Amino acid sequence: MPDTTAFPEDFVWGAATSAYQIEGAVAEDGRLPSIWDTFAHTPGTIDNGDTGDLACDHYHRWPEDVALMGDLGLNAYRFSIAWPRIVPTGSGAVNAKGLAFYDRLVDKLLDAGIRPFATLYHWDLPQTLQDDGGWTVRDTAERFAEYAGVVAGRLGDRITDWTTLNEPLCSAWIGHLEGRMAPGLTDLTAAVRASYHLLLGHGLATQAVRAAAPRTPSVGYVVNLSPCEPATDRAEDIAAATRADGHINRWWLDPVYGRGFPSDMREAYGVDLPEQAGDAGVIAQPIDFLGINYYFRQVVTDDPAGPAPHFRQVPVPGAPTTGMDWEVYPDGLEQLLVRAAAEYPVGALYVTESGAAWPDERNAAGEVHDELRAAYLEGHIAACARAIERGAPVEGYFAWSLLDNFEWAYGYDKRFGLVHIDYATQERTIKSSGHRYAALIRAHAERTGRTTSASRLPTAR
Repeated sequence: MPDTTAFPEDFVWGAATSAYQIEGAVAEDGRLPSIWDTFAHTPGTIDNGDTGDLACDHYHRWPEDVALMGDLGLNAYRFSIAWPRIVPTGSGAVNAKGLAFYDRLVDKLLDAGIRPFATLYHWDLPQTLQDDGGWTVRDTAERFAEYAGVVAGRLGDRITDWTTLNEPLCSAWIGHLEGRMAPGLTDLTAAVRASYHLLLGHGLATQAVRAAAPRTPSVGYVVNLSPCEPATDRAEDIAAATRADGHINRWWLDPVYGRGFPSDMREAYGVDLPEQAGDAGVIAQPIDFLGINYYFRQVVTDDPAGPAPHFRQVPVPGAPTTGMDWEVYPDGLEQLLVRAAAEYPVGALYVTESGAAWPDERNAAGEVHDELRAAYLEGHIAACARAIERGAPVEGYFAWSLLDNFEWAYGYDKRFGLVHIDYATQERTIKSSGHRYAALIRAHAERTGRTTSASRLPTAR
């Protein structure tokens, strides 16, 4: 078990999910399609033809899932709110039934002593907005702020921890440049414009949450980062690693912290940004924390024949990998946390996602022994401890994911959960990794004398 003596008494121990990956009920109570509904129902986009139509049926089984969080000893839960449940067409009429669902969820979390961390956008853009240009047009950023204000106005008397965007890199680069995620485009110009409007939307939504929330909110922003290293000592590969760092890390951090968009990457993309006067200040709205999602490092080589910015990730010979063929490299998380604290005024840092997929199966006794995942979590939590000892203000860790779920283009074959889902029956089973995580949380609580976080939480309505 990793040594957590460096962790503060009030360290946040959580797990994370996202709406489209677990909720199901895609056509119930006024919800309309998102870009992921459309993408998942497009032949050839998702492994096995899977969709999120049912997923984990969390929309109906949420009380059971909150009880599981209690069994795990979590004191926080990071979840996303589905824009197409709240404002189904992206703007205009607000869906009362959608808000009521999150009302009930938040109240149940608070009653259980679990601190809610709400993400406003985890990729489920209303399809109506996509039909009008999606993130490639400025209007979507403005509609996002309106939606953010609606949610904060309703739930902000109980939720104090908010994040605007989750992993905008995936929305822009994978969704608009690589075509492997919704909306499935392969257009560099569209991708760069989408990246700009996502960051503008982040700034506008930050303002909207602060204006609308009845309680003073803590507002943050979540990015997926990777250390970027050259595959060889060739000058071309060293330059490629710098471009990879710009594409994956600096493009998503520099503008938010007032440095503007990196000039080397502007040149690499060769696409004019849709800038207007005052945008830079909006994008750089002060935030209270940075969330870092970490899964692997990027070891890269120059790829002049590939798409801009002309680098390609290569495998690390002999390195351990997960079921996604992602390298297991906990030291990379320590590097990112220390670097973020040294280079940017982050306020607080949270590890907002950290986890691994393996092909878990229940044995004859109905148990799931996923020792590789348990070791993965312990290794990455130890990396957090080392980062804290080096001065990084890490205040919490969220395992990805609470539940096995719809893993985007990979469908249901890739399991990340602390809790196993039998998709035929929806039966939930806590895995060995979940029990190990619970034991670690319990040991930290016993060491610090902390018994509950409920006294520091708002009360349910």
